[in-house]
Amino acid sequence: MRILVIGATGLVGGAAADALEAYGDEVLRASRSSALAVDLTDAASITALFERVASVDAVVSAVGSVPFKPLAELTGEDYLSAYRGKVAAQVDVVRIGTAHVTDGGSLTLTTGILAREPIRTGAAAALANGALESFVISAAAELPRGLRVNAVSPTVLTEATGYHAFFPGFPPVSAADVGQAFVRSVHGVQTGQVFAL
Repeated sequence: MRILVIGATGLVGGAAADALEAYGDEVLRASRSSALAVDLTDAASITALFERVASVDAVVSAVGSVPFKPLAELTGEDYLSAYRGKVAAQVDVVRIGTAHVTDGGSLTLTTGILAREPIRTGAAAALANGALESFVISAAAELPRGLRVNAVSPTVLTEATGYHAFFPGFPPVSAADVGQAFVRSVHGVQTGQVFAL
């Protein structure tokens, strides 16, 4: 399969791209800093990326920027920033990218454990992750041409040691295991699912 991985220079996106390549797929790696450059906060940039790649069998979006602050310090702009940086960015991948995915193909978004489990300073991230997971469940019922949409929702990654202190008692998961969840989403038959690990 020919698969576009957006956010492929990040830890999660890189793990997804590596796992899909190991499975035998042709992976097109896109990010802000790659040859296939894209800014997911700009719909015109997303449109240009899909026009450049033309047609793919699947899309993986592993991006998202959200503020982490104590609840009392979060402003309205912080919540809007979480929405724009993680929710709107990935919803636009589906909205714009659907026309470029072959019949029966798939789109996979990335959320996170904060949709289900709280941590201090995680309210804005929880809002974004929960919104995306609800979107996936609903959008799956309406996608055309047999297209599927799912989300991968990991906990803190073993390799992301700088975040471990913010997730006390949370067993970390390896980037390689997260990569396999993307393989499952792309090559499986499920739709409207959140693959939590």
